[in-house]
Amino acid sequence: MPVLSLGIVSLVLAYVLSQFYRAFLAVLTPVLGVELGARPGDLALSSGLWFAAFAAMQIPVGRMLDRIGPRLTVALLLGGAGGAGAAVFALAQAPWHLHLAMALLGVGCAPALMGSYYIVAREYPASAFGAMAGMIVGFGSLGNILGATPLVWAIDTLGWRASIAGLGLATVGVALLILATVRDPAKLGAGHPQGSLAEVLRLRALWFILPLFFVNYAASGAIRGLWAAPYLERVFDADAILIGRATLAMGVAMILGNFLVAPAVRLVGSLRRTVLIFTGCTLAVMGFLVMNPDPGLGLAVVMLALIGLSGAGYVLLMAHGRSFLPDHLVGRGVTFLNMISIGGVGVMQFASRPVFQAAAAAYAPPQAFAMLFGFFAVPLAIGFALYFLTPEARNA
Repeated sequence: MPVLSLGIVSLVLAYVLSQFYRAFLAVLTPVLGVELGARPGDLALSSGLWFAAFAAMQIPVGRMLDRIGPRLTVALLLGGAGGAGAAVFALAQAPWHLHLAMALLGVGCAPALMGSYYIVAREYPASAFGAMAGMIVGFGSLGNILGATPLVWAIDTLGWRASIAGLGLATVGVALLILATVRDPAKLGAGHPQGSLAEVLRLRALWFILPLFFVNYAASGAIRGLWAAPYLERVFDADAILIGRATLAMGVAMILGNFLVAPAVRLVGSLRRTVLIFTGCTLAVMGFLVMNPDPGLGLAVVMLALIGLSGAGYVLLMAHGRSFLPDHLVGRGVTFLNMISIGGVGVMQFASRPVFQAAAAAYAPPQAFAMLFGFFAVPLAIGFALYFLTPEARNA
């Protein structure tokens, strides 16, 4: 089977859209504030609803992948809920319309990455999962790029409503392409057990990986998707163009990090140790920003890019968790792990809103953002400590 079939390419395009929709609010923050009166706290809620809906759909998506396959699962949800969410967003007249739109987009994007992961997990050796997953996420993370400077250009040229409407049409188009090109893996024979979420939860090897799954992606996902723009705007008085360039740098770093996953594991010689190195570096960067939230614009952008680079830890953790899953638990297993990861981002997004509002009411912007960075760093340190109890990956 070719490494990148046309079906896999179409699923990667779906993931490009998923990455765009989870990150584009950072660039839209100024215009949504002016036209709809949406404050950073409102957008934190909208972004959190995307992640909450995305996470809530993971268990149903796992069942759908095992029962009807990735072709129908991804196409129906992406084209239906995703297309509807983009339409609601483009027509929004108030902040609560954004909340509804982001929830629909979260549902639509829920199976985008898992569809390709399901195919790779079923049709490739477990030892190849990390490299393949990194490549898929790396290409898919181009959505982060589209949600930065290119989106700023589109807004300036077409307006934000027309830009999002165009993305909605592209979303439906990709769903149709998936219907036409994706080929589902062969169904497991009657002799294979059906599997259940309870069986996944009984896998002891996963127990101490789950806390890090919950908090690992929260820092890069939440900061890139929501807090980078207010941070740069309030601490450094950055305009929309500068914010677009800074978030572009963060998106490029995210892509590079995913392509570095496979060589990093080969260099270190252990998937588990590589996760520890990535997470330790993230903690160091977050600690720096807690202690020095106003290091100068240039260094701040470098720190944000390093946080983006650390987002590749998600792929490493997914490869580690997948190594413990038997074939009949792949669909439910990888979607459950993804639910924990994305659910963690959603919870942290929701919780970050009152944390920042309280800090901003009492302190100057640099100190308020130092508290926000600390809010993300402390749970990450706890997950990092518990991860030491996780065994090395099987077949790694």
